[in-house]
Amino acid sequence: MNNDHNTQENLKNLLDKIKDVKIAMMTTAEADGSLRSRPMKTQQSKPDGNLWFFTGYESGKTHEIENDFHVNLSYAEPSDNLYVSVTGRARVLRDQEKINELWTADMKAWFPDGKEDSNIGLIKVTIDKAEYWDTPNNTLVTLYGMAKAAVTGEPAKGGENKKINL
Repeated sequence: MNNDHNTQENLKNLLDKIKDVKIAMMTTAEADGSLRSRPMKTQQSKPDGNLWFFTGYESGKTHEIENDFHVNLSYAEPSDNLYVSVTGRARVLRDQEKINELWTADMKAWFPDGKEDSNIGLIKVTIDKAEYWDTPNNTLVTLYGMAKAAVTGEPAKGGENKKINL
């Protein structure tokens, strides 16, 4: 039970870190095994370990996901020294109720016919593993850590780094 509590706490911590990072680079595998990344706006991150994205239902990424459901999502907020890598399983679906729930006016730029656009789809990513690096964003703290490392010969402490398995 404690392990389950730790898993939920780790997931909550991860989602708190990425909630303000609007764009993730989603990496999928092409049929020949080569990797391809593109920017995707995270529409929703849920405490159940699912992340949601809008997509063109007939697009390269949906075909790649149908061929290999493993994806990686990279989130970065350099101004806060926050970097997150998420490994998960993706599924492409059409779910009008979920589309209605997630729809925002800015999505009309990609789906001109609105929520009922014939090409609108969703990608649901279930998080399997994640790793994050969260370093102090105070330049003086960072410089002090680097100077201390230079004097002591010990490696600089780069802040918090954690691997999470769900």
